[in-house]
Amino acid sequence: MFNILIVEDDKNTRRLMEAVLSSNGYHTFSAENGFAAFDVLEEQQIDLIILDIMMPKMDGYTFIKDLRISDSATPVLMVSAKSMPDDIKEGFRSGTDDYMVKPVDEEEMLLRIQALLRRAQITTEHLLKIGNVTLDYDSFSIQEGNNPSIQIPQKEFLLLYKLLSYPGKIFTRIQLMDEFWGMDSESGDSTITVHINRLRKRFENCEAFSIETVRGLGYRAVRNDDKG
Repeated sequence: MFNILIVEDDKNTRRLMEAVLSSNGYHTFSAENGFAAFDVLEEQQIDLIILDIMMPKMDGYTFIKDLRISDSATPVLMVSAKSMPDDIKEGFRSGTDDYMVKPVDEEEMLLRIQALLRRAQITTEHLLKIGNVTLDYDSFSIQEGNNPSIQIPQKEFLLLYKLLSYPGKIFTRIQLMDEFWGMDSESGDSTITVHINRLRKRFENCEAFSIETVRGLGYRAVRNDDKG
């Protein structure tokens, strides 16, 4: 399942896009402006961004310029009511990958999204590589060096993928519980501890990374080639 971030200040438009994308198998996140969008990007792995232009605080042009300055190659589809040729040209000059004028045809939007994902090779290479370890998000499998790939329980895989996607970043137990078990889960903090300990046991001899406990805060993954 691919993660799509909808950056749009109009609540009704956001909800409509969320409904269309969710019904077609995508996992959605949303933000009402560029600043909020960057907050989401710090916490989530996003495969594609749908971006409005006219928004408060930070407009779409500024957002995508800052995104590209940060060396992010995340595909962006601009969707805006601004339909003049100069507006569209400015969108591409800013760094967007595609541009649609509102109101959009939902089927066409979905086709453009599929094309952008294919172009970015995300469909066939939904992989995360840390040293000699490769995590395949689509199959929940992990390969270390030339060893055969292994599959681990989904929750363990998602936890590891999350931590390794942001080496050095500390995630609290509450953050991890909310994301992978849900805010209404009856499971306690000990659930995270159990899963982390299982991951440490599985990869205790791994040369690529380790998982550290940050006392009083939570957990972080550390690339072993970054130590020292």
